[in-house]
Amino acid sequence: MKYRRKIGVLIMLWAVCNGTAALAAMEPADSAASTLEPDTRHLTLQEVTVTAIKQTSDLRTQATAVTTIGRKEIERNHIVSTKTAACMVPNFFIPDYGSRMTSTIYVRGLGARIDQPAMGLNIDNIPVMCKENYDVDLLDISRIEMLRGPQSTLYGRNAMGGLMNVYTLSPLSYQGTRLLAEYGSHNAVKLGASTYNLVSDHLGLSGSFYYTSTDGEFRNDYNGKKVDWEHQGSLRLKADWQVSPSMHIANVLSGSTNRQGGYPYEYTATGKIAYNDTCFYKRTSVLDGLTVEKRFDTFTLSSITSYQYIDDNMTLDQDFTPDPYFTLTQKRRENAITQDLIARHKSNGYECITGLFGFYRHYNMDAPVTFKDTGIARLIEEHVNAATPSYPVAWDSREFVLGSNFKNDNWGTAFYHQSSYDWHNFTVAAGARVDYEKSTLRYHSHTATGYSIVDAAAGTLYAHEAVNIDESGKLHKDFLQVLPKISLTYRLHGKAWHTIYASVAKGYKAGGFNTQMFSDVLQQKLMRFMGIGSSYDIDKIVGYKPEKAWNYELGGHFECWEQRVKSDIDVFYLDCRDRQLTVFPDGTTTGRVMTNAGKTRSWGAEVTMTVTPWANTGLTVNYGYCNAKFRNYNDGKADYKGNYVPYSPSNTLYVDAYHTIDLDRGSKAFNTLTLDANMSAAGPIYWNEANSLKQPFYALLGASATLAGQHYSLEVWGRNLTDTKYSTFYFVSIKHEFLQRGRGFALGATLRVNL
Repeated sequence: MKYRRKIGVLIMLWAVCNGTAALAAMEPADSAASTLEPDTRHLTLQEVTVTAIKQTSDLRTQATAVTTIGRKEIERNHIVSTKTAACMVPNFFIPDYGSRMTSTIYVRGLGARIDQPAMGLNIDNIPVMCKENYDVDLLDISRIEMLRGPQSTLYGRNAMGGLMNVYTLSPLSYQGTRLLAEYGSHNAVKLGASTYNLVSDHLGLSGSFYYTSTDGEFRNDYNGKKVDWEHQGSLRLKADWQVSPSMHIANVLSGSTNRQGGYPYEYTATGKIAYNDTCFYKRTSVLDGLTVEKRFDTFTLSSITSYQYIDDNMTLDQDFTPDPYFTLTQKRRENAITQDLIARHKSNGYECITGLFGFYRHYNMDAPVTFKDTGIARLIEEHVNAATPSYPVAWDSREFVLGSNFKNDNWGTAFYHQSSYDWHNFTVAAGARVDYEKSTLRYHSHTATGYSIVDAAAGTLYAHEAVNIDESGKLHKDFLQVLPKISLTYRLHGKAWHTIYASVAKGYKAGGFNTQMFSDVLQQKLMRFMGIGSSYDIDKIVGYKPEKAWNYELGGHFECWEQRVKSDIDVFYLDCRDRQLTVFPDGTTTGRVMTNAGKTRSWGAEVTMTVTPWANTGLTVNYGYCNAKFRNYNDGKADYKGNYVPYSPSNTLYVDAYHTIDLDRGSKAFNTLTLDANMSAAGPIYWNEANSLKQPFYALLGASATLAGQHYSLEVWGRNLTDTKYSTFYFVSIKHEFLQRGRGFALGATLRVNL
């Protein structure tokens, strides 16, 4: 404890001497869990010193739209991931798509259902490279930062919509043991245990274990079983070493395993979830990150190194009907390494960041599609026999496999620089990044089957044809992007917490390969072999280009009433080229393909306000409006110019209010009662490019009551209290339309113990 107080004093002096104005921007104490945690203000300063690499200590003084969620707010709202925090951020939407493999993110009208997301994710400074690892639950999150607008100059690929920073507790800033037990509707269980210790005055070690389980909410009417059950567990080990006053080393090793069913997709024609084949998703992942910082008089050198591993398996009934059409299995194993070297200099009002980044990724994927009886009959035999009724065909067996195997090597490097200069009440910042990436895909497509041709008039066998397709190939793509950014910030009356800013930045999302299309390519080759249909051009249908966007933004960060009222306001215009959209290709196929669909534009506004009139009362209101439309998109069937971009909500709204009541201080168990109520809302959401279907605007209500003491807290909570009916996802398969139901009414209780 003595060491912690000394470190806290040193950090506060460092912050003041470097002009961060962090003390002026500190939030008033949030007493919702104040008896359980040390003063958040000291913790925030320590966490900033430990974690901030490319950013200043107070993002609200910068020329960017940002939402920062502190630890007490995280615990009060049961936030365990960026997905559970999404509703608290304006114009930020992460829908539940039925499994943790699909981590689709929509921000300011950007986003796509498959492949790379529109926002980057860093966990304890480590960039998460594989989107399948985006949807993970973490115990003891200390802070989440959501930066909106392109962050590509400093963070590169896939940060065109913004950046999510997640920081977990450090053993240098917190010591003790934390226990968590939760039970809720649908037999949902959460168990967590973590310990944080100082091995010496300069070395801290921590370890945590987290387990969750649920029976699921939605039932498959075909077999009567729940489809969205889930079991997951994770371990995290962290070492923080303050080697000297000027040098810090941190290493975080985490591993997780996930097993879940899927998918709660309702067939719109029947209003039922009913399919015959087994669906599930399995994932095992490991992430290790090493951060080293060395501070000198006027500059800091930092190194961020990571190793990332994932092994997952998605198996699903691809038609989602009771009929045996086909199933897909996608097994993937990926290894990746990243290295970021950063030099940061600051003196006499000038600050610059220069960095060199590199990464390498390799994955193996096996993705066979098994055609079954109904699929063979309706998708192949019926088409062939309609074209040649005198000589109908009959397949040798009622099941065969279209095999697809892939190996992908992906590497890239980037050089970036950003400078800023303070002049009176102005700060001018400019930077650029040169980003190069190369991707190589080796593929092997194969099938072995056959069919008989019958002479309809004679009723005899006419011929037998064996179908043996075995093709291999190699595809290359490389991308070179220059990503500039410039901003101007003005401090009203010279106050760091009253700023207005204007910025222009370019972002991009990497291109790639549509591996899911190879089974469809193979199916078309098979149909062509039989004399119907046409073959795809692999180079055109499998590859897609990067998506690029220019973001123009004007905003401000303001505080008043002795920092009891904080507000952030911004307006933006976003011009997107080569927009990546998930569409269904031509032909009698069922796959999804990423394509570059012309141009889109988005404009809108975001308002965030936090009011803390007293230490035990708070109100937060976040609202975002986004008007995202096609400027130019014609898929050859229809012209969608002027239509809304699908899957991106036009409005997002979040309201949260809490009040803490002091109880009898003589109580040994609990001495405060905190009441909290919240609402999250979104919509309308258009489901297709034609804008013929949409999810209307909907709102979800939640509430909680928490009894807290020095070492314990007990919370009773409810979600979607009005049991609002809504949908989170829409898609089409073999001309059948499906919707995923949103989660309904739920109750639960959470016990926390801090020792």
